[in-house]
Amino acid sequence: MAKPIVLDQEWLERIATQVNGLEYGSVLITVHDGRVVQIDRTERKRFDAASNKQQQTQQQQSQQLQSQQQQRSTGSSSGDKLKAVGG
Repeated sequence: MAKPIVLDQEWLERIATQVNGLEYGSVLITVHDGRVVQIDRTERKRFDAASNKQQQTQQQQSQQLQSQQQQRSTGSSSGDKLKAVGG
């Protein structure tokens, strides 16, 4: 027959500490002979592929805008900087 689980305040606090702040994941409590002997925490990070693509597109657009602004501030485009030298 299974022994009743003995949980004191210290173990309850340890379990609460592992669960707090966990957005995605699991907390595994291992019990031997009716006593908690181990707590395992597995945390998962989830990333939405659509939002990643949107962030990349925004970064690319920002970089292009910065490049265009730099070209305007120097008064020339990158094509003007490269000129053929006659030899």
